[in-house]
This record gives sequence, C-alpha cells and structure tokens, in this order.
Amino acid sequence: MDFLTLEIGGDEPETGEEIHDERTDLPPEYCHYRDEGCEQATSCLTCPFPQCLYDEPRGRQHWLKGMRNKEINRLFSGGRGIRELASLFGVSQRTIQRAVKGKVTGIKGVLPSKGERDR
Repeated sequence: MDFLTLEIGGDEPETGEEIHDERTDLPPEYCHYRDEGCEQATSCLTCPFPQCLYDEPRGRQHWLKGMRNKEINRLFSGGRGIRELASLFGVSQRTIQRAVKGKVTGIKGVLPSKGERDR
C-alpha cells in the first residue's frame, strides 16, 4: 500500500499481501522495447562490438581512452613531440608518456581485461 492511498483512507488488502499487477512481468515478446542504440551504433543489434560498452563499469570511458592512446601512439610514431601531443589532446605530458609507453592500453578487444585495469 502506498503512502497516498493510506493517507486518503484507502482499504488495505484483506489477505495482508500486496496487490500484484500482472502487466509488470510480461514475456519478452509482449514487451515494447525501443532499441535506441548509442553513439557507436544506431541499435544494439547492429553494434560492432562483441560486448556492450555499457555492460562494464566505465566501459565507454575505457574504450575512449584506448582509442585516444592509439591515436597518440600513431602521431608519436609519425614524429610529433610529447609537448605538442599534450597540447593537442589537452592532457599532461605525463599522460602522453604513459600512453606512448603502453601502460594504459584499453583497446585489446573492446575493453581492457580486469588485470590490465587494476594496474
């Protein structure tokens, strides 16, 4: 029984059990689910990843960092300096050094393995 019903003076169920609305536990084929996708795909069924980025805590953030680090490594290999990359990406020089060294990978598969995240 909710607070509003008790305040108005509604009757409580005589059996002492809560009233169960049958619509809350529908089989999947009767549920209206809107697959709106995310930034990466227009729908979950067309997603390029084997595992959803949102299934893991901070999954999207890890993926974006991995892509950023991949781009940092590509530009560094092309001859750009650490200071230039730091100003280009808006991060510290130390962050660029870590990315170049490969400490923060985040792109093996979709998400870093649990051991890589804990380092």
